[in-house]
Amino acid sequence: MGKTQKTTSTGQVINKKPLKKRIWNNRGFYLMFLPIFIYVLITLYWPMLGIRYSFYDYTLKKIEFVGLKHFEKMFSDAEFWSAFTNTLWLSITKLLITTFTAVIVSVFINEMANLFAKKVLQTVIYLPHFMSWTVTAAVFTLFLSTSSTGFINETLKSWGLISQSIDFMHETKLWRWVYYIVNIWKETGWGTVIFLATLAGINPEIYEAADIDGASRLQKIWYVTVPELANTIIIVLILNLAKVLNLFESVFVMYNNRVFEVSDVISTYIYRKTFLTAIPNYGYTTAVGLFKSLVGCLLVIICNRASKKIRGRGII
Repeated sequence: MGKTQKTTSTGQVINKKPLKKRIWNNRGFYLMFLPIFIYVLITLYWPMLGIRYSFYDYTLKKIEFVGLKHFEKMFSDAEFWSAFTNTLWLSITKLLITTFTAVIVSVFINEMANLFAKKVLQTVIYLPHFMSWTVTAAVFTLFLSTSSTGFINETLKSWGLISQSIDFMHETKLWRWVYYIVNIWKETGWGTVIFLATLAGINPEIYEAADIDGASRLQKIWYVTVPELANTIIIVLILNLAKVLNLFESVFVMYNNRVFEVSDVISTYIYRKTFLTAIPNYGYTTAVGLFKSLVGCLLVIICNRASKKIRGRGII
């Protein structure tokens, strides 16, 4: 017959057709999948062959094998370590703040009795997610400007809180706070979608039992809502922690020369070394990118193990 038998853990015997036969029977699905498979190979895997240039001096004039020279240069470069530290600091802090804010807003929306007001508020806070980072940065730069068009500075002056305009976008002590606020404004709405979906799945009988026990609204939030959200919060943190080094666009459109000390991240560091250098060495920037990828891979492995311990199953 050409079939193979497989016994499950329950003792049930399953007859399986040979692999070639199964592929032929499902050839329509494989043909539909083929264009996507080719696209992924060309756009995602083929460029990975370029990591070999991490071990070469690759300029417009020459390609010469240099071994680990670029890694030695990278690890001895204070500017690189500053960018690496900034990447971790900005990404992790942003992740914690935006997640916490999304949880608070989700609980607040969930507690609203007026369905129409709830839908309007959810839509309003979700809309900024669809704005590009370029537009977002332009809007906040205009609001925080030191000129007469700067709404924030002019308002603070009219209230008598300040006498001179504050240069929010060019002060190293203030830039990170501005960055976090902009991220809260833009990304909180997306986070609420995930948490509101979780809240919608909570069994109403749990709240009814809490009402019978005489729990107040705050007690129900603390002892019912928050524990039900805990698993989702952990999943969101673990999944996003694996992407903390992928920080570029949000920083690139907001930083400037005066705040490099606190805003330069690995991706902007690579950008400057590649496109803002008279004679760029593509081998060096490829080495930095490879190091970033390896650290990102390590974070994924760590997050996967943490997920197995917390949730009982991994993320990959």
